Amino acid sequence: MKSVLKFSNKIIIRIGKAIDYVESNLEKKLLLERVAQEAHFSPYHFHRLFKIVTNETLNDFIVRKRIEKAAFFLLKQKEKTITEISEKVGFSSLSSFSRAFKNFYGMSPAEFKKESSEKYSKICKIESKNGQIETRFEQYICNINENLNWLKMNAQTEVKVMPKMQLAYVSHKGNMDLIGNAYDQLMKWAGPKGLMSQPDLRMVTIYHDSPKITSPDQIRQSACMVLNQNVTTEGEVNLKTLPVVKCVVSRLELTAAEFQTAWESSFVWMSEHGYKKADQDPFEIYYNNGSEHPEKKWTVDLCIPVE
Repeated sequence: MKSVLKFSNKIIIRIGKAIDYVESNLEKKLLLERVAQEAHFSPYHFHRLFKIVTNETLNDFIVRKRIEKAAFFLLKQKEKTITEISEKVGFSSLSSFSRAFKNFYGMSPAEFKKESSEKYSKICKIESKNGQIETRFEQYICNINENLNWLKMNAQTEVKVMPKMQLAYVSHKGNMDLIGNAYDQLMKWAGPKGLMSQPDLRMVTIYHDSPKITSPDQIRQSACMVLNQNVTTEGEVNLKTLPVVKCVVSRLELTAAEFQTAWESSFVWMSEHGYKKADQDPFEIYYNNGSEHPEKKWTVDLCIPVE
C-alpha cells in the first residue's frame, strides 16, 4: 500500500498544481494544453488522469469553479454588476454566464442576487486552504485506488515489447460508436481474399484522437486487421505498419460498457508505476468477436505505448 500511496502522492501533487492554477486564473482563457503544462503531463494523458482523480472533466471543473466564485460575488459583493462578475470569473459573454449559472443553481444570476445571503451562505463557506487540500487528497487517493483495484480484479497488466504488425485498415472519422461501419468495409474486402480465415486472426483499433480533447465529429480511428501475408489493397482499404513498441498491456475480457473504465484504469496503472506515455497512439488488439460470445465479451489487449 505504501508504494501505491507514494505514486498517488506524485499524481495528486501534479494534478493539485493544475487545480491551483485554474482557481487562480478563472478570469483567463483556460486552455487544456496550458493547464496540462502546469501538471507536467501531456494534454492527452492529463485529461484522462484529471477525470479519474477529480470525477469531473477539466471543462466541467472550470465551469463549476467559475459559477461558485460568481455566486460568492453575488452574495458578498452586491455592489458589483452581473456583467462585471461575468467578466471577472472568465465568461466570454453575459448570455453564456447566465445560461451556465441557471443550469447550475436553477435560477438566473439576478434572481440569485435578490435572495438572502443567509439562504445560500453554505455555498460560499470558505474552509482553510489546508483543510481543502486534505479533503481533496483523501478523495483523490480513493478514486485512484478504485481504478487500480478494478484493474487488479479484471486484468493481467504488464509492460512488454509488442512486435511489429503489418496491418490492412480502413479509416474512420466521427462518432466512435460507428467504427463498426469501417470494420464492415474491411471485412467485405478481406473475405474474398481468405483473410478472415487466416490462422490467429486479430483485429486492431488504433485511437488517433482522444474523445476528451477532440470534438466527436472529428475523432479519428483506424479499423485494422493484422496480416500474415502480402496483399494488395483497393478502395478505402490501405496498409500500414505498427512498429515494435514498448507498451503497458492489459489483457481483459470486456463487455462494451466496460471499455472506458478499462482504459482509464490502465492509464492510472501506467502513471502509478512511473511510466510516461510515448507519442505513438494507443491501440486495442481483439482476439475474438464479442458479438458471437455468449456473454457479449471481447478478449482484448489494451496497449498504451510508453517511453
